[in-house]
Amino acid sequence: MDIQEEDRETLTARVRRGDLFTGQGNCRSRDVFAHVTSLWGVLCLIALRDGSQRYSELRRKTNGVSEKMLTQTLRRLEADGFVRRTAHPVTPPRVDYALTALGEEVAAHVAALADWFELNLPRIEQASTRAGPPGPACKPGTRAAD
Repeated sequence: MDIQEEDRETLTARVRRGDLFTGQGNCRSRDVFAHVTSLWGVLCLIALRDGSQRYSELRRKTNGVSEKMLTQTLRRLEADGFVRRTAHPVTPPRVDYALTALGEEVAAHVAALADWFELNLPRIEQASTRAGPPGPACKPGTRAAD
């Protein structure tokens, strides 16, 4: 099977054909892609690779996320089928979040990409300084835009 036949319905194939926003399901796939690759989506998926966690644990691990953004991110990832939310009938209320089988799969890819960026940041910075002034740096104690 050649590359063109193999990836005819993938994002790569659609970019090559120039039909990114045409065809059935493209809008939905772009929405899911945006949820998974958002800053907080990436951090939640990576954090949940360690196993089931409570909301407060996730908030600590995704340092800097607001409650609103964490809640929105988890709801989107749950709606997309990547995260399972389990509410326990106890007082005080307890809710755990865990990756589904599909979530485990996508989290592995996201983590690999995020790790690549971290490991190659010096090379990226070197290449970007040749191309022009660098973008704003992330400083400890600052928050990314929600």
